[in-house]
Amino acid sequence: MNELSFFSAILIGLAGGVHCVGMCGGIVGAFAYAIPKNAAVLPYTLTYNLGRICSYMIAGAITGWAGYLFAQQINQGIVVLQFVSGIFLFSLGLYLASWWQGLTKIERIGSGFWQLIRPWSKRLLPFKHPLYALPYGMIWGWLPCGLVYSVLTWSLASGSALQGGIIMAGFGLGTLPIMILMATGFKKSQQLLQHPKTKVLMGLLLIIFATIQLIQAISASIN
Repeated sequence: MNELSFFSAILIGLAGGVHCVGMCGGIVGAFAYAIPKNAAVLPYTLTYNLGRICSYMIAGAITGWAGYLFAQQINQGIVVLQFVSGIFLFSLGLYLASWWQGLTKIERIGSGFWQLIRPWSKRLLPFKHPLYALPYGMIWGWLPCGLVYSVLTWSLASGSALQGGIIMAGFGLGTLPIMILMATGFKKSQQLLQHPKTKVLMGLLLIIFATIQLIQAISASIN
């Protein structure tokens, strides 16, 4: 994994915006009620998303470290993990295009942990200051999400805690534009991203990207 993975993760985050609108739209709407009346929305939105991205990076570092341990024990372990990440990315493309919803079952994996930490977020409401949105975002960064889990397999395949964290930072930055647009009320952008043709286009792009990754993993295993 190199700097290309960082920028690729950004692109996946951008493409995954079609999923963020559907899954996080309600969260962003409720978020608005936690902000003091007549306060500027942007500072709270930025600190919330900073917290969310920090959680992604922590998860990426953990999975990257797990990938390192796996690679130390299994012959061509990194190649195996890259193949797995390609499968997940392919599945994500099908998911975004609304052709297959199997990733919703994977989202249930993190539901137990999520139910454990979610009550802590309520203690931070309502926000008294933009910094209150930072830990709130860190908690909501662990919301079970097939999109996040799919990109975490990239962190796993990196075989490095540092690279895993960097990949998830890129992904988080990629999701940032749509999250800001939703929070600041750009409904036309949300409608565009929710259009069936947009979903199919983004899904196809991810499927093509995943196919390339799978071909590279297979070639590496042969060589």
